[in-house]
Amino acid sequence: MQVERFHGASSQQDEAVPSTGDAWLFDLRAPDSFADREVARLRLAQVRHIPLFMILSHLLAAGVLVASLGMAIEPTIVAMFGGLLALDISACLMMRFRKRVGLRSHHIHRIMVGFALVTTALWCLTGFAVSELDALKATPIPEFIVGVGVLALVIAAMAGPMLTVAIGVTSTLTAMYVNMPIYISMGIATVTLLVGLVSVTSSRNLLRSARRRQQLEADARKALQFINEYETSGQGWFWETDAAGLLTYVSDQLAEDVGCEAKTLVGRKLTEILRIDKKIDGSETEDRTLGFHLSARFPFSDVVVRPVANDDVHWSMSGNPIYDQENRFLGFRGLGSDLTEKRRTEQEISRLARFDSLTGLPNRAKMRQTLEEALRSGQRRGRGCTLFLIDLDRFKNVNDTLGHPTGDALLREVGARLTSVLGEHGQVGRLGGDEFKAVLPRLTETGLLESIARNMISEVSKPYIIEGHRVTIGTSIGIAVGDPGRGCADSMIRNADLALYAAKAAGRGCHAFFEPSMHSEATDRQRLENDLRGAVERNDLHVVFQPIVRAASENVCGFEALVRWDHPARGAISPEKFISVAEECGLIGKIGEFVLDRSVEQAKLWPENVRVAVNLSPIQFNDPRIVDIVANTLERHKLRADRLELEITEGVFLAESEETDDTFARLKELGVRLALDDFGTGYSSLGYLKTAPFDKIKIDQSFVKGLRETGDRNHAIVRAIVTLAESLGMDTTAEGIETHDTLEAIRALGVSQVQGFIFGKPLPAEEAERVAHRQIAVPEGHAANREKRHRLMRRAVTAIDGEATEIRLRNISAKGALVECTRPVAPGTVLAIDIVGVGPVVGTVRWSQANRFGVQFDDVFDLARLTATKQEVKPTAPSMKPWYLEQPTGSEG
Repeated sequence: MQVERFHGASSQQDEAVPSTGDAWLFDLRAPDSFADREVARLRLAQVRHIPLFMILSHLLAAGVLVASLGMAIEPTIVAMFGGLLALDISACLMMRFRKRVGLRSHHIHRIMVGFALVTTALWCLTGFAVSELDALKATPIPEFIVGVGVLALVIAAMAGPMLTVAIGVTSTLTAMYVNMPIYISMGIATVTLLVGLVSVTSSRNLLRSARRRQQLEADARKALQFINEYETSGQGWFWETDAAGLLTYVSDQLAEDVGCEAKTLVGRKLTEILRIDKKIDGSETEDRTLGFHLSARFPFSDVVVRPVANDDVHWSMSGNPIYDQENRFLGFRGLGSDLTEKRRTEQEISRLARFDSLTGLPNRAKMRQTLEEALRSGQRRGRGCTLFLIDLDRFKNVNDTLGHPTGDALLREVGARLTSVLGEHGQVGRLGGDEFKAVLPRLTETGLLESIARNMISEVSKPYIIEGHRVTIGTSIGIAVGDPGRGCADSMIRNADLALYAAKAAGRGCHAFFEPSMHSEATDRQRLENDLRGAVERNDLHVVFQPIVRAASENVCGFEALVRWDHPARGAISPEKFISVAEECGLIGKIGEFVLDRSVEQAKLWPENVRVAVNLSPIQFNDPRIVDIVANTLERHKLRADRLELEITEGVFLAESEETDDTFARLKELGVRLALDDFGTGYSSLGYLKTAPFDKIKIDQSFVKGLRETGDRNHAIVRAIVTLAESLGMDTTAEGIETHDTLEAIRALGVSQVQGFIFGKPLPAEEAERVAHRQIAVPEGHAANREKRHRLMRRAVTAIDGEATEIRLRNISAKGALVECTRPVAPGTVLAIDIVGVGPVVGTVRWSQANRFGVQFDDVFDLARLTATKQEVKPTAPSMKPWYLEQPTGSEG
């Protein structure tokens, strides 16, 4: 850049030096640059006085001639003087009105050359005529008149080279014309040449000086313009001090930031209005460095300063000492640039590097730093810390159905709720997506950690109202506790992630602490995922069909399609296990299309009155292609649409939106039937039953259990569901029917359809086809449900007829047991039984046979008491003997 600027300056200097020819002809040519126009303007000022000067000289000569001769002057001489004065007056008028007639400088110079030619010739002739007068030959009058004329012409000739040439050539030619002596002609020529040389040299020097001056002025104006633009941009300012350190110049920008006018700062010391910015550690090394540079007269740069009256403004200041040609110190001159926005930008970049732009919470890098600091602090204090990994359940449904802006708003509210719950216990951050993290320093108490985790889950699971949509999600939490001095960030993150995975596998909406066994479980799940991908690609999955029977007639009205997977090494894998894996790894769509295709293909072989029910996961339902997939499958296999029943869980209503309603409407237009599966076990309200076009409600088997028991509330729940369905014109199907007593209870409650093992387990396609054509299903199975029983024998002691008798208990359930006893016991006898290692229980004998009887406990017996270890059994202070052992028995033993 410096080389270019140097060459540019050199070229400008070369252009500023005119040639001799340029100097000769400059006045006669039109100027072609701003600098030449300015020089032409200055040159015009030099010739502007020539006509007036010529008038004065001609009047002086005429006056002397009149004074010498009186009125006896020859008419020829009078005419010559009249002509000269007329030319002079014309030239003066031209100069006076040149702007009105539009004459430019080169026009005037050309006219003045012509004026000089005519005036010189006429003046020479006049002088020659005067010198020939007899009355004046003996007087010095002719020499005076000629001298006045020559002086005037010489002065006029000095105004420009071309005027010199014109006057000199005209004078020489006129002298030769009137036959003056040769020495006079040669003298005139010599003088003309000398005057011409002087004139062209003067003109060249003037032209060069003018051009340089004009160039310098143009550069100065341009530099001043740059300075003004730089200062008005607000990015920086200039300053200057004298040798004493007092300000001699400051920019308005500096004065504005200081809070005063620029003129009030002149004469003040620079250090009075500026303050050196301290470093992060509070040191002021920059201050001492600046003072050193100012006192030592050394240049400095990039010193950060602030105005004394405004701490929000930051400048970068640079300066250089200035000296004159004699090396005398004159002061400092420099500039400053505004760093305020730059520092704000740097602070914002630093903040964005450590904080999440959406929620304002610390991001992954910041939370990693927080965890490491908590571990180091815990190591010094001998206390551990805890890490929470928090993942939102069903958040993807919100993004897919309501859009990412709604999802972003939801994430902000979730972050606020988590922060509120955690409070001062630690720091919450967002890792990205729907994942959050919480670091709890010096907190390892299990009870408090569980309380915080439960509160987080409870708060996050409460409904949100976002842009008019009611959104409900959940969350799962994985917890890893780091021991002081042994935990590291990587291991804690890995452990918390495994715990989070376990929490999700446990049904979501819960928390789980890390356990060492989770490592092997995670490895096993990864293998299962890989095997499932291979099974899907190889079509190793198959579909079975469980009958759905009308409760009243026991006719088969349909089958539910269920997917099964027989692993070559693990054997049959439960759908509850691999379906969740498929949903997490993105395979549920392919599996769902496979089951739909096989089910519709098989249903084509059944009677026209037998339907097939296929489950749709919320992920499948929210797929924009789901309606087209169903329509294409029905068209491909030529199955009537109303023979296909799609079972949908309440999970599709977690994010109520127009897309959900549109999917329902399009499916109904297609003609398929819709069933609400697992009714009552989800998170939604009953409000969707008003608009969702369901044809059937499936009562979950959790409500079916215990219908025959006295006081069980499921009886009232099922009755309410049946009543609700009948009012809305919907069918009802009860799932999980296994015993005859449950079947009778379901019929009594008015359920229209039943499904369960009592009418058959899921069947292969061939068997399902035979059952479909047979139409009638025969119920098989136990008459009633048998409760869970503890089959290991237990020793006990009881009093029979007042005598302590050892007995053995078998098939122990929560309500009774089978008792082996060598003594007969009558039904209705109340016994207090002391089970060895467990404790007492009271019951009534209900039946009795040889060496055994059945006892029914008065209260529900907790089977967990039978499996408790010795450490778990609370020691009781002196053991109390049963009341029957305290009665006299008549024997010592």
